Amino acid sequence: MSRREALQIAEDRGLDLVEISPEAKPPVAKVVDWGKFSYQRTKQMQRNKKNAKTLEVKQMRFGLKIGEHDLQVKLGKVTDFLEAGHKVKLTVVYRGRELAHRDLGFKLAEKIVADFGDKVIVDQQPQFAGKQLNLIIRSSHTHASHQPDTTIIDK
Repeated sequence: MSRREALQIAEDRGLDLVEISPEAKPPVAKVVDWGKFSYQRTKQMQRNKKNAKTLEVKQMRFGLKIGEHDLQVKLGKVTDFLEAGHKVKLTVVYRGRELAHRDLGFKLAEKIVADFGDKVIVDQQPQFAGKQLNLIIRSSHTHASHQPDTTIIDK
């Protein structure tokens, strides 16, 4: 129907004409009570925000001379972070004369990624910055995202 007819119907009912989908051909509009519509939309956005999971970047630091058992304990913690859906920043810290052997840090980073195998994806390749070697990994398993509820508006 034409815009003029829709406005007349809305005025007769004492309601508002709200454009729902302006990109559609032809544009979609509904006759609704604007206050109620706005309130429901706000409440839906609050529910979606409450249900949304905030993605954090966790960090795990490793010394260059870390023992095998200590490494496995820390990798267990990293696994917990990954299973919770977080990204993990792995930091290899160099102390004193260890800076002369930068290649050992890269080997440790490769070993860590190899230990996880295909369970992780490297988001940021190892980068040397100051006295640290940093890389970021995330889980390769994609979690099913929660579909937000749709809002139904009565006429």
